[in-house]
Amino acid sequence: MNWEQLLSLKRFGDTNKRLRKEQDETRLGFEVDYDRIIFSSEFRSLQDKTQVIPLSQTDFIHTRLTHSLEVSVVGRSLGRQVGLKLLKKYPHLKEVQGFQTNDFGAIVATAALAHDIGNPPFGHSGEKAIGEFFKTGKGKQYKNQLSEKEYQDLCDFEGNANGFKILTQSRKGREGGLRLSYATLGAFTKYPKESLPKKETNHISDKKYGFFQSEKETFLDVANELGLIRTRGGNDISFARHPLAFLVEAADDICYTIVDFEDGINLGLIQEDFALEYLINLVRESINTKKYNQLINTQDRVSYLRALAINTLINEAVEVFMINEEDILKGSFSTALLAKSKYEAQINDIIKLSVENIYQSKEVIDKEIAGHEVITQLLDTFITAVNNTFKGEASNYNKLILKLLPETIKIDNPQIYMRLISVCHYVSLLSDSNSVLIYKKFKGFQFN
Repeated sequence: MNWEQLLSLKRFGDTNKRLRKEQDETRLGFEVDYDRIIFSSEFRSLQDKTQVIPLSQTDFIHTRLTHSLEVSVVGRSLGRQVGLKLLKKYPHLKEVQGFQTNDFGAIVATAALAHDIGNPPFGHSGEKAIGEFFKTGKGKQYKNQLSEKEYQDLCDFEGNANGFKILTQSRKGREGGLRLSYATLGAFTKYPKESLPKKETNHISDKKYGFFQSEKETFLDVANELGLIRTRGGNDISFARHPLAFLVEAADDICYTIVDFEDGINLGLIQEDFALEYLINLVRESINTKKYNQLINTQDRVSYLRALAINTLINEAVEVFMINEEDILKGSFSTALLAKSKYEAQINDIIKLSVENIYQSKEVIDKEIAGHEVITQLLDTFITAVNNTFKGEASNYNKLILKLLPETIKIDNPQIYMRLISVCHYVSLLSDSNSVLIYKKFKGFQFN
């Protein structure tokens, strides 16, 4: 892979090549990408979607929205630092093509901003609820009507693939979705492969998948424009990652490792003295002991250590990226950047403590159970109504249910896969609270 191609400013529908040196410096293409995501309704809905604690009423607990904004800030720093080093290593990118340090920051910041945009209500438990509906629930009846890959898309419903759908899917008056630059779409796609074959290798890019069958051709167009390396032959689509996707992943890893841990301390799920020691282990080289000892409350102490820890891990990720940059371009670098960090042991200690005390806490588990029931009911009701209507067998109740669906759901699509994925996509866009509200309507709880 080469950086000039990887930094493509092309957008859906372009017929002429967009050149960096011809860009309006007051309205750069990569910055336009950021604006389009910020103003999208799909991004706004993240303010009421679970990060760690579902439906939390606590002011300082992170939602998907605040998490995404923080990941974007970290991503911008990672991109700028890497961009500065890359322009020194490849001076023609700046001197001939016109690329600047901030271009790298803008691409990574934008892809990081969107990294969770496809997540359904109730976090990863929402993904599992959709998948289990088709794997073991009522949705299993559709297996024989779908191709293997179509069925796998549903059984392993993936927020990353759903995010790619949000960013790129066309509809009337909105051809090409948000029409982001292909460089941003490439950096967004951490898992540039189909749902099958599943985890065929230990390569980090094989961990999940990045696009549904409904967006396969769109992804291929993006991958070919960027010059991504094809990693499988035949009918199975799989590519090496866009190099900047490693930075997007690192930004997310840094934030959920440190900031989720911070939430756990502030909620009292993790004992303060015990937890602060874990953070101090990350920042011993940079901590100002005198300043730290002057802080008198938990939140200030945690905030100070969190800032130092994030800065430490940003510098570490940049160093690992540049050491391995040539292997990354060849598609042969196979792990997350922080997996090569000298702080890997400390990171793993923090994650282990978070899993035991936050992700598996009673509050989280109780609400994930409720969320599973909500999503299962929504899928069953909407899919039944859509399919009965398509077959001309809609009951009066089915017709009422369809009035809740937006016009973007094509209930008359002759392909069963497209109807199913459309309903799943609609449910995934609901906020936590809105999904509960619709569930209550279905259960008749709207009456006083």
